[in-house]
Amino acid sequence: MSAEITENDWGASKKESGPRRLVPALAGVGVALFVFVLYLRTLAPTVLPLDRTELPDSAMLQMQAGVLGITHPTGYPTYLMLGHLFTYLPFGDVAYRVNLASAVFGALAVLAVYAAGYLCTRRMVPAAAGALTFGLGMTLWSQAVVAEVYTLNALLVSLTLLALLLWRWQQNDRYLLMAAFGAGLCVTNHMTSGLMLPAILLFVGLVRWRKLLEWRLALKGAGGFLLGLAPYLYLPLRAAMDPAFEGNNPTSLDRFWYVISGGNLTGTFFAFGPAELPERLIFYWGHLVENFNPLLLMVALTGAAVLIFRDRALAALTGFLCLGWLFHALENDIPDVQLYFIPTYLILCLWITTGLDELLKAAEDATSRLRGTLRTATPVILSVAMLLLPLPSLRDTYAANNMSEAYEGQEVIETVVEKTAPNSTVLHHRSQLWYMVVVEERRQDLTIVDPFWHNTNIRYADLVWPDDSDLPTTDLRYGTDDRSGVEAAKKAADNGRVYILDQGIADPEKLREGGFDIVRVEKGVLYELVPKDGREPESSATIGSPG
Repeated sequence: MSAEITENDWGASKKESGPRRLVPALAGVGVALFVFVLYLRTLAPTVLPLDRTELPDSAMLQMQAGVLGITHPTGYPTYLMLGHLFTYLPFGDVAYRVNLASAVFGALAVLAVYAAGYLCTRRMVPAAAGALTFGLGMTLWSQAVVAEVYTLNALLVSLTLLALLLWRWQQNDRYLLMAAFGAGLCVTNHMTSGLMLPAILLFVGLVRWRKLLEWRLALKGAGGFLLGLAPYLYLPLRAAMDPAFEGNNPTSLDRFWYVISGGNLTGTFFAFGPAELPERLIFYWGHLVENFNPLLLMVALTGAAVLIFRDRALAALTGFLCLGWLFHALENDIPDVQLYFIPTYLILCLWITTGLDELLKAAEDATSRLRGTLRTATPVILSVAMLLLPLPSLRDTYAANNMSEAYEGQEVIETVVEKTAPNSTVLHHRSQLWYMVVVEERRQDLTIVDPFWHNTNIRYADLVWPDDSDLPTTDLRYGTDDRSGVEAAKKAADNGRVYILDQGIADPEKLREGGFDIVRVEKGVLYELVPKDGREPESSATIGSPG
């Protein structure tokens, strides 16, 4: 599968009739639609609650995409703008529409992976099997049913790879410029995609190294890459418009760099030493077998070996990206780092496509001397088996990712709307309450304070509704510099009643030591912090205790 062979194969395909060339495209659309229907059936129906391990950012992203705010580093401007377009759809609430964006991005990524696999092999069945494996994987599916940035990242990465493959096939430099643009755009959605630019240079150098010496083309490519970075301009421009939430307020150069460089996340990089590498690899393996059955992993290794011997350029491109992304993820110490593995799964699925193609070729060679039905039936049976390979775990994956009945987030909002006193204060951490006051515009009489886990050096995000102050002022006025929440509760109690959401973050003992009784307002969700004044509270409870 050298570059020359690939080009010759594709040269033959150019002579095919229009309807015949349409069949592979329809097959890819069919695969993407199949996956999209599954995503729709399991899609979260409304606003999501905060879960520190499973849904760390979804509630915030739903709110910020809804009002075109500014999210935490790295800003995610491309996601926010594209996600906001979905909020104009005439069905569902805003949160559902933002969730739907993830499903659409995920299904389109599956289509792009199919197209890339087809360009590599010229076969529909291996390409469809590889794309199905990617789309039905546990981790990607989990992100396709909630508001998150990872399906868009998969889409942008796969489209950039597709542009590179199209360039090698047609030798048309416009596809190379599209890849350069895609590399820039990828960075604006997720910083792990910074590897795309050196990967492009590596691939071009191995396919046609003289292209790297064409200075006009190099200038155009640099311009395309910079144009892809243009969504970053959204951050200071939108912040200057004073949106409802403008976390980090990146209108100055230092704050702008703080956001796009990962600011508060930089301390999580290179968190593990060589001695911890085996344990981290075991961690990756555990997630790998959750997304791929062992047979497909063997096929992926076969495909990688085939590329090494027959297509060094594609082997180098995919190997560089897979190893680079894997290293970055393994060295990252964040709670949901398993989501950083998704791009490596994309590469593995391209290797699976190549490996399945090799198996089909071997079957055709083995049956070429046979006659009659057996000669025809063997490749057909093998093709059907390949399409079935991603499906055995479908039921379990469906059940694990089914968010269609996830109304907990909206139920919490309704509880707060109905059970809190007028002009009171609610303590929480990055919850759906900001969605309640900003997007739904309900209970805007409340003061919503987040004293938990915020960044103490540079303003991480808006911490208080409706106040919009700098961090020192917010700390002084609302006590948000005390991460236990005690100081915030004391200051709030001077102005009215105080409530707290049970999110598994606050330490009830510290709140009691700080002078508060904890009174359950609603089972397992909302509690009131009542200052101790010598009287017995009507009822007392421990945050996090069963109903």
